[in-house]
Amino acid sequence: MVSPSVRKLSERKMEEEERGKLSLAYPMNSGDGPYSYANTSVSQRVVIDFTKELVQKEVAEKLDIGFSSTSPPKAFSIADLGCSVGPNTFSAVENIIEAVELKFESEGLASKIPEFQVFFNDHTSNDFNMLFKNIPPIRRYYAAGVPGSFYSRIFPEASLHFVHSSFSIHWLSQVPKEVIDKSSPAWNKGRVYYSNSPDEVIKAYKAQYEKDMEELLQARAQEVVCGGLMVFIILGIANGVNPFEAGGNRGFDLIGSCLMDMVKKGIVSEEKVDSFNIPTYLMTPQEFEAAVKRNGSFSAERIEVLPHVKVNGASLNAHQLTYCVRSTLGQLIKQEFGEEIVDELFDLYLKKLEEIDPSSIAEAEKTISFLAVLKRKPSQ
Repeated sequence: MVSPSVRKLSERKMEEEERGKLSLAYPMNSGDGPYSYANTSVSQRVVIDFTKELVQKEVAEKLDIGFSSTSPPKAFSIADLGCSVGPNTFSAVENIIEAVELKFESEGLASKIPEFQVFFNDHTSNDFNMLFKNIPPIRRYYAAGVPGSFYSRIFPEASLHFVHSSFSIHWLSQVPKEVIDKSSPAWNKGRVYYSNSPDEVIKAYKAQYEKDMEELLQARAQEVVCGGLMVFIILGIANGVNPFEAGGNRGFDLIGSCLMDMVKKGIVSEEKVDSFNIPTYLMTPQEFEAAVKRNGSFSAERIEVLPHVKVNGASLNAHQLTYCVRSTLGQLIKQEFGEEIVDELFDLYLKKLEEIDPSSIAEAEKTISFLAVLKRKPSQ
């Protein structure tokens, strides 16, 4: 007779193997070319810079890691989840360090400002060589790369004082298995995303998101010290909005439309498209707050929708938007369909964008970015 502990271990192993079949790391385009994430993520950088004062305010008012004691921490540990290859992660880290230094000074502890240890985390396939090639040569912190999924434990218990992640947690840990199962009511035939799909597909994506968020929060609850903070900048949709109404989702749907056009031309097989889905979910602020409440280990100190911030005062045009989408989805497309279709696919994507108003995707009010600040509650 198999003991419960052995059975549980076996079930966990089977679940991990199943996840491995469905989950691949999809890194952003590396390098410094026109389609590289480093050169196409300017809009994300603008948002990070916009939140600098908001983060300073939250650190000043909410960070609570022993400032009233005679021995505040001598080393302050920061983790950036989904760091990619820079430079945005470096801007975020500098903003956090500046905020923490100001906090120490305001507490009369200017002489006890700690040393800073920064952990840059992303999937194992992330180009960490490029990340550290881009790292500022003059910096106020010790740096280390930590490969692995942030949906699992990646740090020792109670080892982090601050966790940051920007434009990362809308990526799911895996494609929901139901949407590629031909026998499932949620089989997403002829589509590559959930927003314009039947309710069963939307429910499968939402269920995967809820599972992922619980695992992310549970892992961080073990890793973040009591009184420590987590700050997320999240790509999402406005409360009460149907997924198909959001411009950001329409941008993903357009990829599916392009692929189906290529099926008609005989360039890719319909079966291949039917088995392909984009593993992202744009959550609402209400959905995120509900996940935090279900987990119970963190208090939601601030959840705020951010204004649409333009780059140099201008909207993204069709070419810029195509470059942005290619920098984030190009590797995924390459892994699933082969490198030979990537140029033609995004040429077609550009043509379709030019036929519509690109701002309906880039600036749609129903697609939002929002800031979430969480504080680790005392352990029960």
